[in-house]
Amino acid sequence: MAKRTYGELCPVARALDVIGERWTILIVRELLLGPKRFKDLLARLPAMGTNRLAGRLRGLYDAGVVAKRTLPPPGEAQVYELTDLGERLRPLVYCLSVWGAELPLPDGADPATARPELIALGLAAAAPPELTHGLEETYELQVGGESFHVRVGNGVAGVRSGPAPQPPDLVVQCDLPAFLELVSGQLSPARAARERRASFTGEPAARARAFRILSFRPGARDLRLVAA
Repeated sequence: MAKRTYGELCPVARALDVIGERWTILIVRELLLGPKRFKDLLARLPAMGTNRLAGRLRGLYDAGVVAKRTLPPPGEAQVYELTDLGERLRPLVYCLSVWGAELPLPDGADPATARPELIALGLAAAAPPELTHGLEETYELQVGGESFHVRVGNGVAGVRSGPAPQPPDLVVQCDLPAFLELVSGQLSPARAARERRASFTGEPAARARAFRILSFRPGARDLRLVAA
């Protein structure tokens, strides 16, 4: 089947020729969190199906948005990762996340699809610059069965899947309901620790900074619906 195209010289149309098909921007979203194996992507986007995922990845590879790399031993698995060109989509995905957070939840939205690392990705994107300016810290969050970390540096907060590669300034352990209450402001870190809703390893000042950055601002009503 021939690849569909808008056939325009307009840069917007040309960009949509690459990332405008259904599911494609969600593949980019997953790779913004770090390199992923094919089966990891399929597990995160199961409704895509194997053939569609393979096709979308092939299109992104051909366009120079993603690259393939083999991990060193003992892993030796092939992973997909964003190229420099693909990484330049990060501000676009951040803007979509912030904009989408202000929309009402769709009818029939499945609360089970709430993923703390994706929530953190959007929250970090929306953090005011004054909260991250001059700050160099890493926060590792273990939420339910998911682990991810937030690296703050050069005035930017970025979220990546998995444990922090270096000893973090703060480690947070909690379940998803507690995490949602923490980021929506319903539960303070001090109260979460006092009530044993969450555990924190690190300075109290670091946990306060972390949850000022990971704070849901517009549309907080949506997180309360998910947490309910």
